Amino acid sequence: MKNKKYPFIVIGAGVSGMTAAIYLKRSGHDVLLLEQEIPGGQINRTAEIENYPGFLKIDGPTFAMNIYQQIQNLKIPISFEKVHSVLKNNEISVITNKNEYICNQLIIASGRNPRHLEIENEEKYIGRGISYCALCDGAFFKNQTVAVVGSGNSALEEALYLAKICKKVIMLNRSLEFKGSKLLYDKLKKCDNVSFLFQTHVIDVIGDGNQLTGVKIKQNDQEQTLSLNGLFVYVGSIPNTKFLEDLNIKMENGFIITDEHMCTNIEGIYACGDCIKKDVYQLTTAVGDGAIAATTADKRE
Repeated sequence: MKNKKYPFIVIGAGVSGMTAAIYLKRSGHDVLLLEQEIPGGQINRTAEIENYPGFLKIDGPTFAMNIYQQIQNLKIPISFEKVHSVLKNNEISVITNKNEYICNQLIIASGRNPRHLEIENEEKYIGRGISYCALCDGAFFKNQTVAVVGSGNSALEEALYLAKICKKVIMLNRSLEFKGSKLLYDKLKKCDNVSFLFQTHVIDVIGDGNQLTGVKIKQNDQEQTLSLNGLFVYVGSIPNTKFLEDLNIKMENGFIITDEHMCTNIEGIYACGDCIKKDVYQLTTAVGDGAIAATTADKRE
């Protein structure tokens, strides 16, 4: 492992992290961007974006790659490594699976990961019928029957995408109403191949050992089995902050606590985007968080 020093490091090349890196670079600072997967983060899982100002409609991967192109144009170095831990003494140490970096100021934009149903056999059939990304895996279920679990915007958006390619889409909602956009729900109701089951809980998944064949659900104390080719799960997300366990940073349920300037309780460390505790998790707030974090860090350099 090598000790490499940068004035600024941003952990996470999602929308918020890339925004922060762009603002820092345009302010004249050298900044390193660390990402363990692909630029864009969760937005790569979104088929269509219609609520971001300035774009009538754009798909998630294109939106992410547009920002990444700005990163490349500005010659911001990006290294694909997994961060294992962060330590703070006189300087801030960022330890990855490949290197150890030192920086004066750190912005954490590590995002969230999809939450699982945590039921028996779920792990066994991930990638074998169970998916957490319709845009990634929907094409495998063309002209087949699938179910979508969830009630928020992600579930509604991805169900609309699946309705275009699947024979049938069954919406499984744990409550009596959807938490997501009424506009999206109204669009779904107009789809002839979409049906809805409310107050429904998935209690088990069924398969032949190699592929998912159905799910067992419980609705109003009655159990039944649905025959399915695919199950898409959208029941929330878990903040990707486990690597901060050795850092005395304030968190609530895994979400980093910041003030309005994106400052954490540790001097020189900021956080933004989906990994922080806030009321609204949207593209617009992710961009705003990243801009604020970078501007605050710039002023305190």
